[in-house]
Amino acid sequence: MTKTITIAGGGLVGSLLATLLARRGHRVRLVERRSDPRAASAYAGRSINLAMSDRGLRALSLAGLDDDIRAIAIPMHGRMMHDQQGNQTYQAYGKESQFINSVSRGELNKTLLSAAEKAGVEIIFGAGCVNVDFENASATFSRPDGTTFTLDADVLFGADGAFSQVRGRMQITDRFNYSQSYIEHSYKELHIPADQAGGFRIEKNVLHIWPRHSFMMIGLPNIDGSFTCTLFLAHKGPVSFEQLTSPEAVRGFFEEYFADSIPLMPSLLEDFASNPESSLVTVRCSPWVLQGRVALIGDAAHAIVPFYGQGMNCGFEDCRILMECLEVFGDDWTSALREYERLRKPAGDAIADLALENFIEMRDKVADTRFLWRKKIEAWIHAEYPAKLIPLYTMVTFSSDIPYNEALRVGREQDVLMEQIMSIPAVIADWTSDAARAEIRSVMTSRPDVIIASGSPPQR
Repeated sequence: MTKTITIAGGGLVGSLLATLLARRGHRVRLVERRSDPRAASAYAGRSINLAMSDRGLRALSLAGLDDDIRAIAIPMHGRMMHDQQGNQTYQAYGKESQFINSVSRGELNKTLLSAAEKAGVEIIFGAGCVNVDFENASATFSRPDGTTFTLDADVLFGADGAFSQVRGRMQITDRFNYSQSYIEHSYKELHIPADQAGGFRIEKNVLHIWPRHSFMMIGLPNIDGSFTCTLFLAHKGPVSFEQLTSPEAVRGFFEEYFADSIPLMPSLLEDFASNPESSLVTVRCSPWVLQGRVALIGDAAHAIVPFYGQGMNCGFEDCRILMECLEVFGDDWTSALREYERLRKPAGDAIADLALENFIEMRDKVADTRFLWRKKIEAWIHAEYPAKLIPLYTMVTFSSDIPYNEALRVGREQDVLMEQIMSIPAVIADWTSDAARAEIRSVMTSRPDVIIASGSPPQR
C-alpha cells in the first residue's frame, strides 16, 4: 500500500532513504534546510572527504548506485604513517583485495539527490523543521523569510543530522533518553593541492596519518589530485588550537610536528586562518521511534566521531536494514519500525564506542612498536586460521553481515587471546621463529571457531 512519507533532512542518509522508499512505490517528500547543493554557488570552499566501505556500498547497491559512487571514489589500501622526522611506514588494512574508498561528501550528496529526483521524490530546499505532531506524523517547516508550512504524512523520518530538530522535539516527550558528549579535541580542514601537472604530491591510494600521540593529522585523496587534510587537536591546553592564534604560532607548530607537510601546503597559513575549528560530538538516544509513525535515522539517531570512518556507512546500513524490515512486515509499519530500532540501536551504540577507541589507535598506537608487532601476528594468525580469528577492523570495515555490536563483542574476546599469545616467551623473543609459531598453533588449534550472531533479516 502506498504511503505518504516525509523525510526531514536531505543529506546523505536522507537522500538515500528517500530513493529507496520511492523505489518501493511510496510518495516521498524530502525537505532540506540548506539550498540545493547542486547549484554552482552552493559548494564554495572544499568538501569534506568520507571513507566508503563495504556496508555503505551494499546499501547503495539497493538503489543501483554503488557503481556510480565507485566512479567518483579513490581506493585506499592502507595507512601511510608519517613520523616526526618525515619517515613513512605503510600498513595494509587487510588482504590485497580489501580497501576503503575516499569520496567527496559534496559529490556523493549531489549524486544521491539526483537519484532521489529520478525515483520521483519531491525535494523542497531551504526549509528547516520547527515542530512535529507525533500522533499525526506531520511536521512544520520554516523558510528563511519566516513563512511556514506543514506537511501531513503517514510516516515521518528525522534524517536531519547530529543536531536533529525532529529529535529535539522528541526530547521533550515523556521518558525520552538523550545524551551528547564532546571529546576534548576539535578539527580543522587543510589542503594539499595537486602538483602542476595535476598529479598527486604524495602516495595516492592510502590514507595518510601523521600520528603525534595526543593529536594527529590525516589526509584523504581527491579525484582532482589534491588531498583533504584534517588536523585533530585539543581545543584548549598547552598544545591546542587555543595556542595557535597567529601565523607565527601556526608555522612554528607545523615546523615542530608536521615539517614534511609544509612544502605540500602552500596555502597552509591562509587555510588555517579561514577554515573554522569544529567540534566532535557523540549522540545517543532512545527510543528512535514514537507512535509507530515517527522515526530517527542516521546521525539523528546515533551521531559518532569520525575515527572509524563509519558514520556514513552506519547511516546507509540503517537504510538497508529498514528496507529488510519492510520486506518482512509489509504494510505493518509499526512492527517494521520497532524491529528496525531493535536491530540498529545496539549497533549504533557499539560503533560509537569503537569510533572513540579508534581515535586512540590512529593518533597513538599506529606509531607504537608493540601495536605494530601485534598487528603482524594477528594478520598471520588470520591467514592461518581464518575461522578462528577475524581482526576487528576486518569485521567492522570489510563485512556487511556482522553487526557492529557483534564485532565489538568478538573483538573484546580476541583482545584477551592476543594478549595471551603475545605473553608467550618464544613469541616475545621472535614470533617468526619455528618455536614461536608452533606455540601459536598450539593455542589456536585448541580454540573453537569464531561464532558470530549474523546480521540476518529481521524476524516476525
